[in-house]
Amino acid sequence: MLSQPVVIWVPTEPVARALTGLAGARVEVRVPDGGDLPTSVAEVEFYVPPFFPVPAAMAAMARMPKLKVVQTLTAGFEAVRPYVPAGAVLCNARGVHDASTAEWVVAATLAAIRQFPYFAAEQAARRWSYRPTDCLAGKTVLIVGYGSIGKAVERRLAGFEVRILRVARTARAHVSPVSELPGLLPEADVVILLVPVTGETVGMVDAAFLARMKDGALLVNAARGVLVVTDDLVAEVAAGRLPVALDVTDPEPLPPGHRLWTLPNVLITPHVGASTPVSAGTAQRFVLEQAERYLSGQPLLNVITGDY
Repeated sequence: MLSQPVVIWVPTEPVARALTGLAGARVEVRVPDGGDLPTSVAEVEFYVPPFFPVPAAMAAMARMPKLKVVQTLTAGFEAVRPYVPAGAVLCNARGVHDASTAEWVVAATLAAIRQFPYFAAEQAARRWSYRPTDCLAGKTVLIVGYGSIGKAVERRLAGFEVRILRVARTARAHVSPVSELPGLLPEADVVILLVPVTGETVGMVDAAFLARMKDGALLVNAARGVLVVTDDLVAEVAAGRLPVALDVTDPEPLPPGHRLWTLPNVLITPHVGASTPVSAGTAQRFVLEQAERYLSGQPLLNVITGDY
């Protein structure tokens, strides 16, 4: 008897095209939205949720009795993990978005330090508003969460004449443990957040953390908004002590009336760090590789077994 093909659900046509011709698989483009699900939901073994998970797409996993693999398109998986049923493994996309996210970090850092948001506003008002700015050269940059993206950031900062400090959960050569973070914060002119969401990292950037940063130091968050206690951040920025560059916020999306929109020295982008053709193409190739591994019985990559 011929075996039935493995049913794979993916969220977009480009991901489906990347899997074209995958032997032994039937690929369907599905993004559950709370409506009726097709009968194939009962046959899904390999599921790729949408890039920005929505509750209905997560809840659909409870209707997949044959589900074996949940492959996210993001490195972060905190919104997906609670829905993964017993018997299925969760894999993230660690490494897929390194280039795009690192590029955003460097671009946002430079834009904030060289005051591009101010000059863009003046350009829109047709004003030639000359004023000097600071520059990145000579600064100390602290990377909090020195994983693959942190390494990519450091590579891109080479040549900017900066000193790099590194912090990670596990200490190693030239990388300090998290326990040393309080002592390193006062040295940094730029603090870049790249840590994953865990029980230990949610709310880690609180009033005490921010108070240890030197006056005028730039906080750059390219990780997740929940790492930061927003009210504490607003207090520091409103006092004029710290500038910030944020690709993520808490809450997210940031409501129109939120104070962060109108405070000076705040650069906000709407979670676009990994939204590039490079990231999309890399993600598609990674999903293909993972599907091929599953179909051939090879070990999967990026299997989540602990906090991260």
